[in-house]
Order: sequence, then C-alpha cells, then structure tokens
Amino acid sequence: MRRLQPVAIPLLCFHLLLSAARGSQPHIVFILADDYGWNDVGYHGSVIRTPVLDRLSAQGVRLENYYVQPLCTPSRSQLLTGRYQIHTGFQHEIIWPCQPHCLPLDEKLLPQLLKEAGYSTHMVGKWHLGMYKKECLPTRRGFDSYFGYLLGSENYYTHERCYHIAPLNITRCALDLRDGEEVATGFTGMYSGHLFTQRTIDLLSKHNPVQPLFLYLALQSVHEPLQVPKEYMEPYNFIHDVNRRHYAGMVSVMDEAVGNITDALQRYGFWNNTVLIFSTDNGGQTLGGGNNWPLRGRKWTLWEGGVRGVGFVTSPLLKQKGRVNREFIHISDWLPTLVHLAKGSTKGTKPLDGFDVWKTISEGHSSPRNELLHNIDPLFVDYSPCPVSLNENATSSVHLSKWQYSHFNVSIHAAIRSGDWKLLTGYPGCSYWFPPPSLSKQSQPAPPDSPKKNLWLFNIAKDPDETVDLSDRYPVIVEKLLSRLRYYQDGAVPIVYPDDDPKCDPGKAGAWGPWA
Repeated sequence: MRRLQPVAIPLLCFHLLLSAARGSQPHIVFILADDYGWNDVGYHGSVIRTPVLDRLSAQGVRLENYYVQPLCTPSRSQLLTGRYQIHTGFQHEIIWPCQPHCLPLDEKLLPQLLKEAGYSTHMVGKWHLGMYKKECLPTRRGFDSYFGYLLGSENYYTHERCYHIAPLNITRCALDLRDGEEVATGFTGMYSGHLFTQRTIDLLSKHNPVQPLFLYLALQSVHEPLQVPKEYMEPYNFIHDVNRRHYAGMVSVMDEAVGNITDALQRYGFWNNTVLIFSTDNGGQTLGGGNNWPLRGRKWTLWEGGVRGVGFVTSPLLKQKGRVNREFIHISDWLPTLVHLAKGSTKGTKPLDGFDVWKTISEGHSSPRNELLHNIDPLFVDYSPCPVSLNENATSSVHLSKWQYSHFNVSIHAAIRSGDWKLLTGYPGCSYWFPPPSLSKQSQPAPPDSPKKNLWLFNIAKDPDETVDLSDRYPVIVEKLLSRLRYYQDGAVPIVYPDDDPKCDPGKAGAWGPWA
C-alpha cells in the first residue's frame, strides 16, 4: 500500500473527524399533514383506516398533548421560526394569494440553521408563507431544493388555484406548481398525493446518506378540495356522508404515501439514522369531511378541536419507544429541538418561544414548557359560522360586565394555556362538538353556549373536551391568565394583513408567483 505523505495526514484526520461529526447527526424527516383531524387517525378510534400511521406511531412516541395553531400559515410560521405569531405579525388569518406579505425576511428559519450545521435541506409540497417577491421563496429561505405549490390550496389534479382578485373584480384560475423557482408544467392529471410522494422518493434515491439530510414534506392531503382517485374511496362505501367518504379516501392516500416514504428511507440506507416527525398543521375542518370528536370545535377555532394536533415521532434513535407521551409540546418547539439534535446553534435567531423537548420525547422527561399562547387576534372573523342558529336565550353564568375592568379586554379573540388551565376570551369560533358523520347520513351538533358569553376557563387535564366552564369557581386563576394575556399583548408586533395587490394577477395563461 502506498505510504501517506505527512501533509496528507492532517487532511485525513480532518475528514475522519468531519465524518464522525456528521455520523452523529441524524437525518430529519418532517411530514406535515394539512387539516388532519383528531378523530381521523386509526389509533384514536376512527373508522378511517391508517395502518401505516398506527404502526409507525406504535413503534415510536405518540404525542397526545401536542398543540398546533388553528390555521395553516400560523402553524407553518411557528414550525420554521420557533416563534409565536404575535412576534411575526401573523395573528390574523392566513396569507391570501394577492397579499403582498410573507414570513418576515429578518427571521432566521429552521432550514437555514440546519444548513449551517452541515445539512442538505429539501422541501416538497405546500409553502403558504408568502411569495409576492422572490426573496420570500423557499429556495431563498434555506432550502437547497423545492418542488410544490406556493399558495394555500389548489386542485389536486390540475394544480391550479382560482382566486377572486378584489381590486380587479375578476376571478383568476392559474397554475401554482414550482420546481425550484421555475414554473413546473407537464404534471396535469397527476394526483398531488402521488406526485409529491414520488418526488420525495426521487430525492432520497439521489442523496448520499453520509450527508445529513433535512427533508420537509408538507402534504396537500387532506385539505379541500375533496378530490381522490375512486379506488381509495371504495373501502368506505359504508360511510353515507359524501364529504366524509371522500375525505376518508384522501386519508388513505396520505397513509400510503407515508408508508412508501418510510420504505424508501429503509431501502436507500437512511432509516437507522433517521428521526421522522409526523404532524398536522391544525385541527380538522368539519365542513370538509374532517372530524375532531370528542374535542370541541374545528379548524379556525381556539377550542381544542382547532389546536390539539395529531402528532408522533418514530426513530430507531429514540431511547424509549412504544410510548404515549402526554407532556406539553407545541409546534414552535420543533425548531430548537431539531437544531439541538442536529448539533447546530440557535444563536442567530430572534428570541424563541419554543423549547428543546427531545429528552421529553426520547427519554420521557418532563416538558420544559408550562405555558402556551394560542393566539391574540383583535380582528378575528369566523367565515364558517356554526351550522344552525344559536339560541339567544341560552343561559350563561358569566355576566358580560364581570371581567370588563380586568387586565385584558375579554371581547378579543384569544386563548392561553398555563399548566392544566386554559382560558379563552372573545369569540373562539364555532363552539360545537361535532360527532363523527361516518355512519349516519346527518349529525346534529350539541347545543353551544350563549352568544353573549365571552370568557371560559377549563382544566384541560381533567376536561380535554371543554365541557365544564370553571371561570366562576376560580376567579383568581382567571385574573392570573388575563394578566398573562395582557403581557403577551403588550409584547406583540402589529398585525400584518395587507389589502390585495392587483399586480398579483397572473393573466389568463400565467402562473401564480412573485410580482413585486
């Protein structure tokens, strides 16, 4: 064997040290489902079959006290920044196609931090964090590659999004699919659940497992429109509700996709050094086939049905496997958790609201989180009111003036958790408990509170379904949590929710994309 020259020895040592360092960095695969409800996964007792999610979660750690935001953009922003939406201006709704707005460019995102730690970073699927100028695009925010759609929803087959541009008084339907920063054509007729899965598998097949990988797959499933190949619906012919039957088929596509991706992780040599996280972005939308039973509320609301999320972690690297974890975890916790796991640094970020919860997940330690601000939105409007007229004469033990001189304006849409206690103020959104529509042609939601009611206190540990308001019994706790809401409100940045810009118009044959 040829003798190494002395000058080569330090170089060899450097490469060996680099390989050793990278070998201790796990591959990170984050799969984010869209509008996936609490009662839509098999292991929560759903009639919808999810054998892959059931098996992977049983092998790992099921997160049963895990929280997300009630809407798409806020959850995704908190995932990638580790910061509450009151600190990024996303308190109100989402980013609509023609709003000149995106995730603030001075925020350092999770993929950027992982790149600094030596990771290759790739994203497939839904962005929905703004695209009005090129600086907002995923490839300018830390991802080495991107394939997917930039807006919040679209047709699963044509990949087009229709949107009414108010300043022009026209409705425009245009393509929303990108490969990197270029418009991706030639995919019409390919179902996105299959298209995004195949693109993910292609990425894995071309990537060297020696290089640490961060793969963020933000699925379109199971967001509306309710579209799915017919063969996935056939096993659910026993479900009479048409929306629920379509939705069930869409869940089956998603479950199959996760199985195909985990098979690829094993086939291409990633699995033994991979941490896979599965999460929803918000609660299920009952108007679109989703269900959160027995939790109260749905997507858009601050009730548990809007913010308690389906989530789990599975990995050979977990120290304790096959467990149900009931510790307090939030979607903003993933950034510090994953950066620490990757042996990176969060020094370049703004002050984080998330916590490193890896030991909580992997070893069963107590969560470092004791408090969670769900949101404060003075502009809240519920575009999906409850399905029947509210009973204006419903009784309520809460007097309208009782808390009017408190630390916080209780007419504002807001909610906060502290330990086991949860306080909601203002109008949290539709307050029904929606029974599963799976077997009956029609389900009648339970009666709500009086529409005059504007404050609730629940012990979520004892009453996760939010059935017994304890605000009269524990006024001291109410006052404490109202003071915490005031604290967060005082530290909030102004809401950013600009009017539509007519320059967004892609034209009759164009594609949605940056215009500024």
